Parts: sequence; structure tokens; C-alpha cells
Amino acid sequence: MIDLAQLRSQIDEIDQNIVALYEKRMEVAANVAKYKIVSGKKVFDKVREEEKIQKVKSLTHNEFNSHGIEELFEQIMAMSRKLQYQMIAEQGGMNKLPFIGVDTLEEEKARVVFQGAEGAYSQAAMMKYFGEQVNSFHVDTFRDAMIAIDEGRADFAVLPIENSTAGIVSEIYDLLVEFENYIVGEQIIKIEHCLMAVHGTQLEDIKTVYSHPQSLMQSARYLSAHPWQQISMQNNAFAARKVAEDGDKSQAAVASEYAAKLYGLEVLKKGINQSGDNSTRFIIVTNQKIFLKDAKKVSICFELPHESGSLYHMLSHIIYNNLNMNRIESRPIEDRSWEYRFFIDFEGNLSDSSVKNALRGLREEARNMKILGNY
Repeated sequence: MIDLAQLRSQIDEIDQNIVALYEKRMEVAANVAKYKIVSGKKVFDKVREEEKIQKVKSLTHNEFNSHGIEELFEQIMAMSRKLQYQMIAEQGGMNKLPFIGVDTLEEEKARVVFQGAEGAYSQAAMMKYFGEQVNSFHVDTFRDAMIAIDEGRADFAVLPIENSTAGIVSEIYDLLVEFENYIVGEQIIKIEHCLMAVHGTQLEDIKTVYSHPQSLMQSARYLSAHPWQQISMQNNAFAARKVAEDGDKSQAAVASEYAAKLYGLEVLKKGINQSGDNSTRFIIVTNQKIFLKDAKKVSICFELPHESGSLYHMLSHIIYNNLNMNRIESRPIEDRSWEYRFFIDFEGNLSDSSVKNALRGLREEARNMKILGNY
């Protein structure tokens, strides 16, 4: 009979040796960090690590152990890098980020742009964040809004980035990568879609309903119960304005109650969106690299090689620094089939040492890492 207790005792002894050797290895890694602090040499040496992995794999005696050793040494070398990043940070190296902390945003004199027409949910989000007396103007597209702040015609833009039922606004993610604009705030607005038409319109008069595609989707259960043609538009407020200007009782729009009042339309039915807990998150964007000193969320994006485990290794920088990640999204990279750009939100402030350490590791090891904002 095999003595299980004896086998466990042998494993305990082996584990003690592994721990002792690990600590000895990390002492050497600390000396490597000291050398790199003096020489300015980069922490991450991909070629050296790949050579090391192949060497230790060749010391094993079967395929199973070879794969296990590869995973083990990937983790050991990752921990070594993290120790080196930490030591370099403690010595003041690579410690500055190109963002300036501010006490408040200069909102009183700010000029703010939003996408859509008067009455859009973006306008409601803007007024809730900046106040009803905000100096603002509107543009037709999200890109136009980004260009307006990029060129300095506006100080801030208010853009929808996520709906609780329809998901992300993918175009906004792509524009955040394309433009050197940064998130400095966010505002959540509860969404209640209303069916509206010119005064005196009956439901049986309606033949066509106009709205943004997401609003049509969010109201699909109600709309599909009627024989109406659904036509997408860039914005809910555009739809309300069109119905008001055309004055045609065969047309209706799905938009906010505020849009109905603004364009003199009659609300035929309130709350036609099927989810009673429907909200949209808007971001406040500027072209300045600033963040509020009490900001609590960091947004970043980066690209990765199409290799097994690459995302795991990037996320380990967030895990190791005890940061709470609360969102991850991916978007395909244009002209590079099956490669993706990842967008991550995690809790923290750019002045926190743990955030700096995580960003330092990500910047060295990921492709094209960009800080999208701290808010």
C-alpha cells in the first residue's frame, strides 16, 4: 500500500525547497533591478525571456511537464518584473505620468458640445453635469464633437458610451483611440422613451416611426405590436424634429418627453422601452491631459499580440497591484484580422502608487497602451 501521509510529507519538503529557491531568485532579481536603475535598461526583455523558457523546457522529460514548466516560469518571470517595476518606482524612476491633477474643472466659462439636436438625451446629460445655464452648441455626429474639442472650439464634449440594455457605443471607443482627447467625468441619465406625434394623431394614423436604432431596439416589444415601419436616424431629437417639421400624422418619433415639449409634439405613450431600469452613461471629454484629484476610475486601452495567455499577463498587473477592475471591452483593430484592442476600467487615481506601477508594467509589455482618462 502507498503511504499517503509519507507522500504528503515528501511534497511538503519539496515545497519548502521551492519557496527557498524562489526567494533566492527574487533576491537576484532585486539586484538586476538595481543594475537597471543605474543603466536605464528596460525591465521587459522579451527575447531573453523566450530564450529562458525554451531552455528550462528542454530540461523536462515529457510533454506534460514541459508545458507545466513553461507556465511556471512565465509566472516566476512576471513576478520578477513586477518586483523590478516596484523598486524602480521607489527610486523615483519612470514615476511621472503626463497628466495634471486639478481641484475642479473650469465649468463656469466652459463651452460644451453635444451630439444631436436640441432635446437629445446628450443635452439632458450635459445640463445635469454642467448646469442648465451651460454655454453649449450641438453637432450632427460623434466625430464632429471630437473634432470640436480637438480644435479648441469647445472645452468639453458630452458623449454616450454605454446603455444598460443596449450595451456599448462602439464608435465612441474607436474615437477615443483616434483622437488625443481624454475622459474627465461621467454622467448617468435614466432613459424613458416616449412615442410622440403631431397633436391630434391617433395610433391608427401612424405608418412610420423614426428614432435612433438603439431606441428602436429598446422599444422593440411595444413597436412590434403595431404594423409600423421603423426608420433609423442619427439621434432621437433629430427624429422628433423631423416629425414636428413635416407635420404629418402618419409619422411618429421615439424620443424623450423633453424633446416632445421642445418641438411641440403630443406624447401618445410614455415609457415604451421594455426595461424599466434603462440608463445611459455619458462621458465628459476634453483635449487636456487633466484629472480631478479625487477621481476614482481609470480608463485605458492597449493592443496585444495574438498569442496564448497575452491578455492574462496584462491583467496580472492590475491583479498584482490590488486594483479592482470593473470593465473590459474589446474592439477589432482595423486592417489587422483577428487582432483586438482592449478597453479596461479599474478603480484608482493616477496619483496612487499602485496605479502607477500597474500602468508602468502595462506600458512596457503591451502594444500602444493609452490612458483614456481618470474621472
